[in-house]
Amino acid sequence: MAANPHILLVMADSQTSKLIERNILGPEKFRVSVSKSCTQGETLITSARPDLMILGDDLEDGHHLEFAAKMLKKQPTLPIILFTKDSSDSMPIQFARLGLVAWLTPPLHPDDVLGAVKRGLQRSQDWNAWLKLEASRYTGPLQQKVDELEALAKVGRSLTSELDLDRVLTTVVEVAVEFTGAEEGSILLLDEESGELYMRAARNFQEEFVSTFRMPAEDTLAGEVLKTGKPAFIDAETPQKIKTAYLVYTLMYVPLAIHGRTIGVLGVDNRQTGTSFEPEHVTFMTAMADYAAIAIDNAQLYSHTEVEREKLETILTKINDGVIGVGPDGTLILINPAARQIFRLGDKDFNGAAVEDVFEHDDLLKILKGEGEKSSRIEIEVEKSRFYNIQTTEIPDFGLVAILHDITYLKELDRSKSDFVNAVSHDLRSPLTAIMGYVELIERLGDVNEQQAEFIKRVQLSVNNITDLIDDLLDLGRIEVNLETQIERVPLSSILNLSLDGLANQIEEKKQNIKLEFKGELPVVIGNPIQLRQMFDNIIGNAIKYTLEGGDIIIKSMEENEQLIIQVLDTGLGIPADEQSQIFNKFFRASNAPREIQGTGLGLAIVKTIVENHHGRIWVDSILGKGSTFTIVIPIAIANNSK
Repeated sequence: MAANPHILLVMADSQTSKLIERNILGPEKFRVSVSKSCTQGETLITSARPDLMILGDDLEDGHHLEFAAKMLKKQPTLPIILFTKDSSDSMPIQFARLGLVAWLTPPLHPDDVLGAVKRGLQRSQDWNAWLKLEASRYTGPLQQKVDELEALAKVGRSLTSELDLDRVLTTVVEVAVEFTGAEEGSILLLDEESGELYMRAARNFQEEFVSTFRMPAEDTLAGEVLKTGKPAFIDAETPQKIKTAYLVYTLMYVPLAIHGRTIGVLGVDNRQTGTSFEPEHVTFMTAMADYAAIAIDNAQLYSHTEVEREKLETILTKINDGVIGVGPDGTLILINPAARQIFRLGDKDFNGAAVEDVFEHDDLLKILKGEGEKSSRIEIEVEKSRFYNIQTTEIPDFGLVAILHDITYLKELDRSKSDFVNAVSHDLRSPLTAIMGYVELIERLGDVNEQQAEFIKRVQLSVNNITDLIDDLLDLGRIEVNLETQIERVPLSSILNLSLDGLANQIEEKKQNIKLEFKGELPVVIGNPIQLRQMFDNIIGNAIKYTLEGGDIIIKSMEENEQLIIQVLDTGLGIPADEQSQIFNKFFRASNAPREIQGTGLGLAIVKTIVENHHGRIWVDSILGKGSTFTIVIPIAIANNSK
């Protein structure tokens, strides 16, 4: 019985309620509450359920028996003692129907009241005990499930918070032993090389036994689990030998499987008693085994990842190329020693720093922030005469990776080659001029026969071709080193018209149609007028050369984002798809170019160099047999630009 039980008096007779409260219940240390009405009494019962209620028959707002019935409907185990002046023959019947604890009538005797109260409280205690018993019958299986879920959650938390495989596997074994009530538990894994099982984690085994445990997989109960992938049991009246000095009464093994392959077993056993394992233990142990398998798989993946990470780190450390990784938010994720050396950054930790806080090179910052030219390969100059080719790659969920390859030696080699070509070209001019002079003199000195005239014509043609080649080489050399420093605002319409006038005879000779598909004047650009004239001469001349007689050549232009886009379309021979990437290389000619069409293979290389000198881009789209489209993009001069 609870200490200081709470008694509720519901009666309008103040004198009687005070008598009961002060003279009868008070001395017995009962806690008493008093109410004069049904409404107030119901509120008290709802807010703070009493241990017993004494109900009078003189309530202010209702009938006492109706109120008792109503309260018993809400609180069936509430003991109620009825105090009434009614001693009619019908009262016992009503009393019995309601199931009240006691029925008191005046005059009140303390012993009668206390006896009724104690019987009511005992009845309440008996009811509560019965309810707990009934509740345990229904909630027992639920509690077992709760315990099982709590155990699974414990292992789950260990699995997600621990990278230490030993701790996770030990936790799995401990939980398995605790839940099944077993004496011992272990995880046995298969050694692929020896074919034996060894003990990877254990509970309640001696350390020496664990460290030396080895058991063949063949012809053993654990080996059978490995083979079938199904649980196995021992439940015997006499100890069964698993291994020398390892006898058990009851044992259960469940498989540990990774990606459909059984790699070991989780086991629990009893060596001192014959306590059997229940079916629910199998389900729980299977879940534990799955946790252990996940932990082993995660550990293997983590180990493999660490090995690969170390390999990558070694490569990035030893590689001579600079490597820079930038996240989507513009912060530095990776920078290898070579990149640090290129930009003289020392050993400071820059991880998570904004790229503009690390690098001061404007061109590099534009590339890393995605504001520069949209190309996978870009050249930049670092310090004086140190050149690097930057290859950028966008990697999903990572960001941008830039690889810097030192091409300074290639630049120097190219410069040396250009110097050599220029020197040789200058030296060849004099003998070629002499040859042309002497060939012309031959015809003036006397008549030549038809065969001699043919030979003279071939010599003149060859010398002209070589002269054209030398002129192109010298032009290319001047353009590459950008010797022409005349930079000004150039009206492109005038340059284009001059170029078309110069090519008019060739266009007329081949009866080709030139179409200009743009309105008004071309915009002004900042550049070298001589080079821009050479650009138009070579790109339009190339279209004339490789377009058949009567074909069409179309020149288009449009403006977009302060850039001028010029397209030269022809209906000529086209370029094989696998050769289009090489068409701007020096001395390259397409394999389908007819032999009778003379060319040095330098015209488009000159165009590309001029376009790049003017901070532009050029590319080609071509369909074999249908024609080609060359697209040039160069910046437009802004109105307030002084140069």
